[in-house]
Amino acid sequence: MTRMTTRTSVLVLRLAGPLQSWGASARFTRRTTESAPTKSGVIGLLAAAAGIERDDDERLAPLAALRFGVRIDQPGTRIRDFHKAMHPVTGKTMPLSERFYLADAVFVAAVEGDPALVSDLFTALRAPVHLPFLGRRSCPPSGPVELALRTGARLEEVLEDVPWQASDWYRRRHRDRLPDRLTVLREKFAEETDAAADVLRDQPLSFAASHRRHAWRTVVTTHVPLPHATPPHDPFEALSDHLEEESA
Repeated sequence: MTRMTTRTSVLVLRLAGPLQSWGASARFTRRTTESAPTKSGVIGLLAAAAGIERDDDERLAPLAALRFGVRIDQPGTRIRDFHKAMHPVTGKTMPLSERFYLADAVFVAAVEGDPALVSDLFTALRAPVHLPFLGRRSCPPSGPVELALRTGARLEEVLEDVPWQASDWYRRRHRDRLPDRLTVLREKFAEETDAAADVLRDQPLSFAASHRRHAWRTVVTTHVPLPHATPPHDPFEALSDHLEEESA
């Protein structure tokens, strides 16, 4: 189905790093992660890069209104960690928490909307006010986050034709059984009345610490043919190659 044509731009991000964690919900001491970046997490990354304060709901609103989608280029491995902390004032030991991460994952995320806003966010990522992280502050990206700025583009088209961003070591390891398609999770648009969809509570309304709020968001799962291309340089490639040689 073809969408109505209005002038928009798409900001494309490459989200890759040793660890990522994209929690849409947390219950007591158990902090889970979704299998792909959440809209709340990515909008938070962009807001931080643009210098938007946590309690500035007015400046957050235009970012939250952007259409969002993500493509899973390298699924990664889900791992679990146990976290122990001390209260900074009383010194009392806090409850042991269970935290989950995605290791060695690579995603292509994209936001679509007003060309001026999207262009400003692209510029902000090149000189961020606050450094980006992949869901949690303990999860830095392995390289630049900004991948491309597509003017006059559509989110679903961009997620279909952006070159495959999987790491070189991942391609080598799976060269005999590469996937023929990639999974895309994106927001449903109005014309898709018959599209099957899920809901996820990751639509940001406020990041203020005192009243952090999220709404439900409709998500459509589709698949696109695997595009082939050389990914950007990953500084962790040399370490991966060394570990593979040692384990051989």
